[in-house]
Amino acid sequence: MSFRITRTAEDLAQTITALSQRLVKLEQRQEALELQLRHQQQNLNAVPDEEISTLEGVEALLRETRELLESTAPMPEPEMAEESSQNHAWGQEAETEAGRDVA
Repeated sequence: MSFRITRTAEDLAQTITALSQRLVKLEQRQEALELQLRHQQQNLNAVPDEEISTLEGVEALLRETRELLESTAPMPEPEMAEESSQNHAWGQEAETEAGRDVA
């Protein structure tokens, strides 16, 4: 009977040792994951600041471009456009009449 008690105690000691080793490995893995998570959170916080400054620069360039376009845009003159299309139509009529004279 004492042999069984000794054997059971040895089995328990081995099991406790194995569980302790697993626990140490899990704690190390948890620490590594927490460290990785902290680094990722720091990187996430750093990236938006850079992106925001880049986007603000792009927005300023767009604003300046719009202002330049508005200040340099020629004013359309509808009367001149109508006259131009009428002159073009008259030129075609003259060509058609000249073609009839030749024939």
